Amino acid sequence: MPATVSRLAAALSRLRAALGAVAYPLVLPSAEEARKVGSALSSQLDDYLLPRLARLDAPLLVVVGGSTGAGKSTLVNSLVQAPVSRAGVLRPTTRCPVLVAHPDDLAWFGRGGLLPGLVRTIDPSNDPKALQVIPAASVGPGLALLDAPDVDSVVEHNRELAAQLLAAADLWLFVTSAARYADAVPWELLKTARLRGTVVALVLDRVPIDAAAEVAAHLGEMLTAHDLGGAPLFVVPEAGLDEKGLLPDTAAGPIGAWFGQLAGDAGARATVVRQTLDGALRALAPALTGLAEASDEQSRVAGGLDERVTAAYRQARATAEEGLQDGRLLRGEVLARWQEFVGTGEFLRSLESRVGHLRDRLLATLTGRPAPSRSLQVALESQLVTLLRGLATDAAEQTWAAWHAHPAGDALLTKDLQTASADLPQRADRLVRDWQQWVLDLVRREAADKRSVARGAAYAVNGAGLAVMIAVFTSTAFIPTGLEVAVGTGTTVAAQKVLEAVFGDQAIRTLATRARTELLARVDELLEAEAARFTERTAAVRLEAEPGTLLRQVASEVENARKELALTGPAS
Repeated sequence: MPATVSRLAAALSRLRAALGAVAYPLVLPSAEEARKVGSALSSQLDDYLLPRLARLDAPLLVVVGGSTGAGKSTLVNSLVQAPVSRAGVLRPTTRCPVLVAHPDDLAWFGRGGLLPGLVRTIDPSNDPKALQVIPAASVGPGLALLDAPDVDSVVEHNRELAAQLLAAADLWLFVTSAARYADAVPWELLKTARLRGTVVALVLDRVPIDAAAEVAAHLGEMLTAHDLGGAPLFVVPEAGLDEKGLLPDTAAGPIGAWFGQLAGDAGARATVVRQTLDGALRALAPALTGLAEASDEQSRVAGGLDERVTAAYRQARATAEEGLQDGRLLRGEVLARWQEFVGTGEFLRSLESRVGHLRDRLLATLTGRPAPSRSLQVALESQLVTLLRGLATDAAEQTWAAWHAHPAGDALLTKDLQTASADLPQRADRLVRDWQQWVLDLVRREAADKRSVARGAAYAVNGAGLAVMIAVFTSTAFIPTGLEVAVGTGTTVAAQKVLEAVFGDQAIRTLATRARTELLARVDELLEAEAARFTERTAAVRLEAEPGTLLRQVASEVENARKELALTGPAS
């Protein structure tokens, strides 16, 4: 294989891989069309471009296609001079397409290099994934005829298969009738064939003798208007069929003679093959540009949906941090339990004037007398869990509303995303308990050389740890302001004195800061897991390489290789 052909084949293989890797999962106006175009291009690469490029000298494939009832099968049978393709059956019908080739060419058409997705059979079949291959010596070597399903069949699979076969044609013989030649569907396919550069010939079948000239002239005008004026046009007059269901030689003879000349001229066949192949390669660039743009839109929309998720959960995180600073967690049950833990309300109000006495009293409490610490720990846990559950629920509701407002986002939503995940309460409980244990371990490590704590053992560590937790809920490390004042200055001052008694003034801020940082890190993990319930639904769009960029790059490689090969003349 020449080096230029090898380079083009390699570029087409990379393109095939790129098309298989690009998805259009988001519901967007461009997505459905992109999926159809991408699937069609993949099929054309598999069915025609790659196998044809591998064998430029392989026999020429003529696909006979056209409208329902146009007489395709009768024409094929007449050209082959044998009833090889069933004609005149009730429509719609589901049957496999029929390919007729010279016995010497069966090795090419029978082994599945071309149209590899169709299973070869020698018998008639109703399997839509089969291709019946029939040898016929009446078909000259180097050329084969394939009778395709109706392009306007009411059976969707028939229409899809017809389009697939037409995309694999070296030459498309379009058959229409005097009654159907102006129908819209066939002309759309003729337009597609022109855009792909497929060589086209037309048969105007079943034309009344007295209207032949007028109808042929009108069809010629339509062909010219669609830039197909140079396509060969054969007019087949109305005629009776013989006992085998074949047209008389006078009707089908001119078409048979034309094909006979084509079969006998290897240079002419090569010209047709190269023209169609080059046209199909040229048509890849604009199609791939459209796919790249559709892929870019997928990425943009996925990014926008992810930004909505990020914004909602970023706000949840900010609210959590505010909740640890504005004193709201020191209210209600926590405040009551803290007051119970360190003394009576009257005692707390007199703290500032009795600092010296308090130090001795709190040290004694920490090192020798039990206190209701468990109630305080439970109150802290409950307050934090309530905060986290509320934040996660609010973030989920905000994200749901934002996605619901966008068609692509709405299509990704499921009912469970409307609120926080079902196991969030359990995970929030575990988070808070694990954090509380982490704080106690921190206090234990930091106070290892403090005799007062050592003598008090577990109770002393627990008391100091709870004081650190209380400190975490203040923004200014025991210099209360704003809401902190509203919930009781004595609360923070008491915590400060407990920690000063055990650790000294300098360590207080460090312990509180470390505990707050650790708690926020755990909150981040919790919220990230909640946000992932949404972002995992857009993950299919986020590939390692930008798919739009990849498609453009491979399209450029294919086009450069096509120009270098110069199938139809000097490189342009």
